[in-house]
Amino acid sequence: MALITPYNYDFRIAGTAARVYSGKDALTHLPSELERHRAGRAFVICGRSVSQKTGLIVRLRALLGDAFAGVYDEMRKDTPLADVIAARDAARAAEADLLIAVGGGSVIQGARVTAIALAEKRPIEELATQYPESGPAISPRLMAPKLPIINILTIGTTAQNRGGSPVKSGGYRLEFFDPKTRPVALFWDPEALATAPISMMRTTGATNYWAAVKNMGYVRATPLAHFNRRQVFELMRDSLPRLADPGDVGVRIDLCLATYLQNRDVDDGGARAEHWVGRVTYAFATALFNLHEQVGQGEANSAFAPTVMRRLGSRDAAAMCRIAETLGVWREGDPVDEAPLRAADCLEQQLASIGMPLKVSDLGIPRASAAVILENSLRNFNADPQREFVRERALLGEILDAAW
Repeated sequence: MALITPYNYDFRIAGTAARVYSGKDALTHLPSELERHRAGRAFVICGRSVSQKTGLIVRLRALLGDAFAGVYDEMRKDTPLADVIAARDAARAAEADLLIAVGGGSVIQGARVTAIALAEKRPIEELATQYPESGPAISPRLMAPKLPIINILTIGTTAQNRGGSPVKSGGYRLEFFDPKTRPVALFWDPEALATAPISMMRTTGATNYWAAVKNMGYVRATPLAHFNRRQVFELMRDSLPRLADPGDVGVRIDLCLATYLQNRDVDDGGARAEHWVGRVTYAFATALFNLHEQVGQGEANSAFAPTVMRRLGSRDAAAMCRIAETLGVWREGDPVDEAPLRAADCLEQQLASIGMPLKVSDLGIPRASAAVILENSLRNFNADPQREFVRERALLGEILDAAW
C-alpha cells in the first residue's frame, strides 16, 4: 500500500483574530488587551485550585486594578451545567463586558458557555446540540453577539481557541458551538503554567499524544495540514519523557504550542482524520470521564485507544498504515492487516512509559458503568454527527467489554 501523501491544493485558509502572548511576563500585556476591546469590567472565571492554591488571582487584581470586576472560582472538572449557570449569574451581576478564563479545558469551556448563556435569551438546554430520534444531530445557530473572551492557560489544551464546548448535566453531556466564543487573546505565561501539578501534565500529555497519533491517520491533506500534523506529532513524542520534570518550563509551553497547532488544521484547510478508531475512542473516553469525575481525559483515552485500534483498525486500513508508519513499526510492503496491531502495541508501550492505564479495569471502574457509557457514546455529535454509531450498537458494546 503506497503511503505517499498526494497534496490537495484546493483549500482556503481562515485565520482567527486571537493574539498569543507567550513567555516571560506575558501577562503584563493583559491591560492592553482590555483597552483594545474597550473593556472596563473584566470578570474572571476559574476553579478553586487556581484561586486558593496559586497567586494568579491576586496577580490579576494588581494588573487590572479597577477593571477587575469580580471572580467566579467554582468551575469544576468537566464543566457542570450548574457551575456555568452560577458563573453567568455572577458575571451578569458584576456587569461584565469581558470574560477571562484562567485554567485548563474545563474552565475555558465553561467561560464559552457562560458567554452563550449571558447573550442568548432561550433556555440553555435549547441552545445545545439536539439529537432527534432519526436523522443527524442539529446544532442550533446562536446569533446574539458574545462578550470577548481572554484565556490564560495553566495547562496546554485544545480547548484554548475553539468555538465548541461540552457541559456535563446529570451524567449526560450537552454540546454547544458558537464561533463567536473563540478567544480574542491567549496567554502562555510561565508562572501560570507552572501551577499545573505533574499529574495534570501527565494526563494532558497523554491526551495530546493520542490526538497527535490519531491525526496522522490520513492519506490526503493540504500541504499546511501535512506539515502541521507532522510537527505536532514530533512535539508530543519528544515531550513525553519530559512531562514529569517540574522545572521544565519549555515542555509546558510546548504543550500549549502543540494544542494550538492541532486546532489550526481546520483553519489551514485540513480535514479531520475521521477514522473509526479515533471517533469511537473519543466517544468512549468522553462518556467515561463525564460519568466518573475521578478519571482524567488522558487516562480515559489510554484505557480505550489500543483495544479500539485492534478491533476497528481494519475498517480504515490506509489510515492505520499511516499511523503505524509514523510510529516506526510498519513500512510499505509489510502486511496491511498487521498495521493496526503493531500500532496498538507501540501505543501501549508509549502510554505505559508515562504511567497511563491500558484497561478500564485499571481505573477501578465497575462493569455496571458500561451500559451508561455505551448509551452516552451514541449521543456524541463530535464523534458521530451522522448517527452511524446507532447501527453499530452491538459491536460497540463488544469492544467496550473487551476494553475492561
